[in-house]
Amino acid sequence: MAKRALSAFAAVLCGLWVTMPVWAQASAPASAVAVSPVVQVPRVFGRLNASQIGLVINEGDPYSIAVGEHYIERRRLSPEQVLRIALPMQAQLSASDLARLKAAIDAHFGPQIQALALAWTRPYAVGCLSITGALAFGVDEALCRHTCGRASASTYFNSPSSEPFKDHGWRPSMLLASASIESARRLIDRGVASDGQLGLRGSPPVQAWFLSTADAARNVRAALFPPTGPIPQLALQIEAWPGDIPKGAQRVLVVQTGLAVLPAGIATLDWVPGALADHLTSYGGLLDAVDGQTPATAWLEAGATASYGTVSEPCNHLQKFPHPQVLLLHYLQGATAIEAYWKSVAWPQQGVFVGEPLAAPFARR
Repeated sequence: MAKRALSAFAAVLCGLWVTMPVWAQASAPASAVAVSPVVQVPRVFGRLNASQIGLVINEGDPYSIAVGEHYIERRRLSPEQVLRIALPMQAQLSASDLARLKAAIDAHFGPQIQALALAWTRPYAVGCLSITGALAFGVDEALCRHTCGRASASTYFNSPSSEPFKDHGWRPSMLLASASIESARRLIDRGVASDGQLGLRGSPPVQAWFLSTADAARNVRAALFPPTGPIPQLALQIEAWPGDIPKGAQRVLVVQTGLAVLPAGIATLDWVPGALADHLTSYGGLLDAVDGQTPATAWLEAGATASYGTVSEPCNHLQKFPHPQVLLLHYLQGATAIEAYWKSVAWPQQGVFVGEPLAAPFARR
């Protein structure tokens, strides 16, 4: 059975792409959602490139200015791709400041800009919503009255689109978030270094780790993990493991788990540039770690290049967290980190996306 499942997964990777709705319209809680062992995704042609990214810099934040300038240099952005605006330096952005930011974005960026890089760590939320979710979908007062309820379904979920603003009418965004200016510069450099470097013939394999834990409420994604084994065509080894990832694991591309507090061992991993990692927990999106749970940025500090976490209590609806197979399958097609992560979350309003958005290790020129 395991070999058949892996063969089916490999077939998807080798080009048998067909659209499947997965759970985008489901309203049941995560524990009641039935999914097939192998999820199929649409064939994607093209990806976002540096000419399609808009950068937003907070002029009142020294971190934002320094990190933004580094991003301009490394991704060679033109002046027209950069918006400078003064925003409060606090965790929560008010609804009025969100409206001002959204109006400035709409006025400054033309239709060629398909996605956004936000050069700051704070603000990361607007009420119960993430700033990335609020920019895309606006303020949702009904959801904030009952944060465990159903959120708005994203039409971008598991989509073949390589131009989200053109096709869906809104721009996905990602925070260039880190603990310091220097670590943010290293994050950006990892993203740039990743482009087109994996899946090459003769290259050593990378590892994708999907970890089951004893935390039953946070381990619900284990039912969605891909089958384990090698995918020689892409020099990829998929691993499943009960508990923490083994310390010192080599050439790590993906880690997904369900824990409130991450082990210190994630800093011992040999991360490849462009690595993705996240943990299912309630408050991984609180980037100032005010509640005792590990923030998503801890993965970036350890060496990953992009991550995700929720900013308010979402309950463990699978739709509110990255789908393991959808994330992996889009990334392996050559999608950027921002595309793979956004396309893997069916209900993204409460989740904040962090990292270097244009990292694309499986891209082909």
